Amino acid sequence: MILAQREMLVVERSDAKVRALEIERLKLLLAKARREAYGQSSERGKLLVEQLELAIEDLEEAQGEEAAKAEIAAPEAARQRPPRALRGPRKLPDNLPVERHVEPAPSACGKCGCARLHKLGEVVSRTLECEPRRWKIIERVREKFSCRACEGITESPAPSHPIPRGFAGPSLLAMILVAKFLLHQPLNRQAATYAREGVEIDATTMADRVGACVVALQPVIAALRAHVLKAERVHADDTTVPVLAKLKTRTGRIWIYLRDDRPFGGADPPAAFFEYSRTRHGEYPSKHLEGWTGVMQADAFAGFNELYDARRKPGPIIEATCWAHARRKFFELAKLAKAPIAKEAVRRIDELFEIECAINGKTPDERKAVRQERSKPLVAALETWLREQRALLSSKSELAKAINYSLNHWAAFARFLDDGRICLSNNAAERGLRGVAVGRRNWTFAGSDSGARRAAAAYTLIETCKLNDVDPQAWLAHVLATLPDHPARRIDELLPWNWKARQQGAVSAAA
Repeated sequence: MILAQREMLVVERSDAKVRALEIERLKLLLAKARREAYGQSSERGKLLVEQLELAIEDLEEAQGEEAAKAEIAAPEAARQRPPRALRGPRKLPDNLPVERHVEPAPSACGKCGCARLHKLGEVVSRTLECEPRRWKIIERVREKFSCRACEGITESPAPSHPIPRGFAGPSLLAMILVAKFLLHQPLNRQAATYAREGVEIDATTMADRVGACVVALQPVIAALRAHVLKAERVHADDTTVPVLAKLKTRTGRIWIYLRDDRPFGGADPPAAFFEYSRTRHGEYPSKHLEGWTGVMQADAFAGFNELYDARRKPGPIIEATCWAHARRKFFELAKLAKAPIAKEAVRRIDELFEIECAINGKTPDERKAVRQERSKPLVAALETWLREQRALLSSKSELAKAINYSLNHWAAFARFLDDGRICLSNNAAERGLRGVAVGRRNWTFAGSDSGARRAAAAYTLIETCKLNDVDPQAWLAHVLATLPDHPARRIDELLPWNWKARQQGAVSAAA
């Protein structure tokens, strides 16, 4: 009895601790939900949510540890407790194969020892499991025949390969590309992973295959670039990329040009293309957008000024600046210096973003009508207020510089009021560059200018897939397998959104 009481005491103490941890976890979840629902979608909110997620994860691990300790200390008492609600998937996927493992049946009754047992039914417990990749070698056999009449030798034509004289199949090539440019795993790490699975592929060999794949996929990349440049409005931005040089690295630039018509109800699919340049000189965006005219959303980078020049051929590009950039300058001062003017500027700009949330996805005319009615008075009041505050500040103060950034480009900031196609921010381009920013933390630097260009080409394919909710690996495997024999004039059939439509049509037909 004493032992049983001790076991129950251990279980009760563990239960109390688990309940306390659960309360703390729920409190953090509530704080996170309130922040996401009512807090500002800003850098401050993002940092707090990330901290809450780490704290929740730690508490969940602590709960599991305490429950396991209690079960080890008193297994019988732990079994009698009601099971804790699991936070896994509520329903296991139906499309996975099922392996049925039947446990050995008892040979005698567990109570009386009688061997005369009659089956009543069965109790099934299901577990989701994952095994390592299944590697295989595909042999394509071409039989040879001799002619009885002329003694000539005839055989089937050799199948096309994704890359010339390549031993890697399209699915393997797609996996290597996605692992490098989407999952940010350098080729040497991939080689180590494959070696642990029993397949030795040298990193140098994989590098050669990556380069060959980029060359093979150039027709698709060119088609995506042409699709982006057919847009009436594009987002543009750039980020740094370290490039290996003699005994050091130098800083190159990766540029993104992104088309997304969904905010103003456009029917054309979104897409993006990336370019690389050795420096951030304005000649590069001028070359990238040569021959294109329309509205370009970007930050107030001086290198874009040539694009806005009235003497440009075939015509000037219309500038539309990013309110998120202007807001960020005030937000940093409000966060660090607690400046009241900066806080008020952030509040006023947030009012404009709230209006934009309500009209996202509407037609250009509908967006323009709402902006003229609700946003235009706020923009006019904000300009007047900023000029009043600027007159009171020293020209050397950081707050004056933030105000000058907005006022010096005010015509471009206010252009969204008269054009329903323009978005309030350039966040679409910044999201597109996020993969580059995360990737360079892993691969550290590009090996050369040509390596950076290959990366830009691969990001073009992967980012366009992400924009269209397409699995990049499945799509790349299909394109690499199909492209060698595909007619060049029908290259648009291989673009991600067309491939997705065919896949969905095939699923619907099968159902």
